[in-house]
Amino acid sequence: MSRFHLRWRLILILVLIAAAAGGFLMLGPPALLAKSETPEFCSSCHVMQAQFDAWFHEGAHRSIRCVDCHLPHQNVFVHYMWKSIDGMKDVIVFHSGTVPERIVISNHGQEVLQGNCVRCHETTVWRINKERSCWECHRRLAHSRSGAILTN
Repeated sequence: MSRFHLRWRLILILVLIAAAAGGFLMLGPPALLAKSETPEFCSSCHVMQAQFDAWFHEGAHRSIRCVDCHLPHQNVFVHYMWKSIDGMKDVIVFHSGTVPERIVISNHGQEVLQGNCVRCHETTVWRINKERSCWECHRRLAHSRSGAILTN
């Protein structure tokens, strides 16, 4: 085999190893990926403790995870893309010390949340006007208005 072929074979092997390592780092080991979708993981950042407590004490949605409401579910790619975007944003805000005193959901987050409410409760809400946000009527489902935290 010529030096040229050996060099290209070595480059191909290195590229494949780098791609495998990159995929592993992007998706993580399966146990870590599953753990990162638990409410306990979400609340491990101490600024989310009040939201976790409110979710934990409010019975209606205690059996579902944070990601079931707060991440899009159109397909796996969109789900994990927004999981990484939101997760990195949370890490940066937390470690830069710029966490707001009152955490408020973003416009994009509201759209995702509304879509997930309708997706999960499709058989119940098919006749309801979906222009209003679900939490306008179901106020106790909002973290800040339920269980442990009773604020506006």
